[in-house]
Amino acid sequence: MTDAARPDCPREPILRVVPQPGDINSNGHIFGGWVLSQMDIAGGIIAHREAQGATATVAIDSMAFIAPILLHDLISVYATVERRGRTSLGIRIEVIATRDRGAREVKVTEGLFTFVALDENHRPRPLPAA
Repeated sequence: MTDAARPDCPREPILRVVPQPGDINSNGHIFGGWVLSQMDIAGGIIAHREAQGATATVAIDSMAFIAPILLHDLISVYATVERRGRTSLGIRIEVIATRDRGAREVKVTEGLFTFVALDENHRPRPLPAA
C-alpha cells in the first residue's frame, strides 16, 4: 500500500487528467504551472459548490512540489475544505500520480488555496450557512 492510499479515509478525486506531450518541460517533467492550473480547477469546483455560486482564487497559502509528474502519469486531484471564514474557504488540494500502469501511486503536489465567494458585482459576499 502506498502513502496515497488511505483505506480509513476513502475519497473520490475531484479531477482526473493525463498530461500531454506539450505539457513537458526540458527536463522531461510536467510544467509546475500545468499542475497548478489543474489544482486551481479542482479547488474551484469545491469552492463553487460550498459557496453556492461564483468564487475567485485569492491566494495560494502553501504549495509543495513533492515529486515530478511524468508523461503517462494519471493525475488525480483531491480537494477538501480545511477552513471556512465569513467570505472565504481554505481548500487543501493534493495531487496523486498513478504510475506503472496502476501499480504505484505517488503524492506529487499539495497546497492550500484560498477562494472567496463573489456577488454579482464581483465583490466578496458571505458564504451560505454550512
